[in-house]
Amino acid sequence: MLLGLDVGTAGVRAVAIDETGAAVASASVGYATDSPRAGWVEQDPGDWWRAAAHVLAGVASEVRGEIGGLGLTGQHGCVFVDASGEPVRPAILGSDRRAAAQAERISDRIGTRRLIEISGGPALPGYQAPAILWLRDVEPVQFRHTRRVLLPKDQVRLMLTGEAATDTTDAAGTLFLDIRRRNWSDEILDALEIPVEWMPQVHESLEIAGGLRPSVAAELGLPPGLPVAAGASETAATAVSTGIVASGLIGSSIDSSGLLFAQINNATADPGGRVQTACDPAPQRYHLTAVIPSAGASLRWWRDVLGRRLSYEELCAQAESVAVGADGLFFVPHADGEGTPLYEAGARGAFVGLRAHHTQADLTRAVMEGVVFSLRERLDVMRALGIGPRQVRATGGGARSRLWRQMQADIFGLPVAAMAPTTSPAVGAALLAGVATGVFSDVAAASATVVRLASVLEPNPDRAARYHQLYRTYTALDPAIRQPAAPRAT
Repeated sequence: MLLGLDVGTAGVRAVAIDETGAAVASASVGYATDSPRAGWVEQDPGDWWRAAAHVLAGVASEVRGEIGGLGLTGQHGCVFVDASGEPVRPAILGSDRRAAAQAERISDRIGTRRLIEISGGPALPGYQAPAILWLRDVEPVQFRHTRRVLLPKDQVRLMLTGEAATDTTDAAGTLFLDIRRRNWSDEILDALEIPVEWMPQVHESLEIAGGLRPSVAAELGLPPGLPVAAGASETAATAVSTGIVASGLIGSSIDSSGLLFAQINNATADPGGRVQTACDPAPQRYHLTAVIPSAGASLRWWRDVLGRRLSYEELCAQAESVAVGADGLFFVPHADGEGTPLYEAGARGAFVGLRAHHTQADLTRAVMEGVVFSLRERLDVMRALGIGPRQVRATGGGARSRLWRQMQADIFGLPVAAMAPTTSPAVGAALLAGVATGVFSDVAAASATVVRLASVLEPNPDRAARYHQLYRTYTALDPAIRQPAAPRAT
């Protein structure tokens, strides 16, 4: 039996699977998020541990069988701990934007292109590096007490095993990892004057990074010394559970934000920072990720504007009654910024081509098409970096909409598969623990036990040709409506 634990943004989830990949038990517990100021997003690491202990104990009690390994995954974030391992302040989450000025300073000090070359992506406010500089600038007392900086899942690992450790996929989201060396970058740490001693030991995802402490094992009802695998980021763990473990497969998620994910053979980085390169759970492999901040959030905003009178299913049904192209109407979904490289202040959301004859259904379809056009822009960058996509595997809330899946098939020009609902980061973490403990021979073999394609939609040639023309128009709209970013304060 294998356990997977996901320390997510809304709560912790644990799942137990057997050697066939079948889920045997699961449990989840939520917790609160605090926003004490605009742009601040924090959580109490103590809430993570209490929730993790509860769900692990619950699953262990339900399984009542031999458990051979535990894998970890979780959200991005920054936990500052003192010499005794206690957090010195609430954790700063990956969606936090307080460190924007510090991110700019990092880019200026190291150089944007050099930073991308080393770390695989540009400096973003939610990464650990800007958060550490913010702590030094704004909370010097807490900074002086800090002796270690951990990611959320690794804070829970510290409680479970007593080991300060992380994995290459999650470490790639800190801005400190040299993705080619698959270890901390001395150049970046030295430039920012951050002691390497603050950073946990980096492991490959398939390595064991500690064993369960006897006192904790007794509390949870788990075997003492239970092997705890290094694990992976939530994006990488989800990719394992959806079978994005070979070249040619693209993971597409439409939730509040939009995400594309693909495995690649080498550490090729996008010089423009629109797509980020990180280490993959498979040894010496890499993956590309691309994010747009407003995807499902755009449709939620539109539903809110309409007074929430319609369900998402009803909105999609309306949009399906409209022909491709929404009768000449376009939507640019950058109301929350454009995404990488800079979450640019100049990016704007907009309806373009609006006329008096357009209906609510036209606007709804334009919103949905605009989201997929924006994802297509990132897919084109991935293609330029060398991936040869042959199938998209859709997850997230948007995957429940057949229309949104068909739009992706037609706009991407690729088959789009819906995944079975068992997909989750916790399952991916359990599978990686299975590889680390020898239950599975490799990541591909582990993934194959759980991947189930619910349905596959093929591109419609006529719609695809029409969308190709519309996409060329869409790519000209963003520069036309972009406003210059405000000048930096001097």
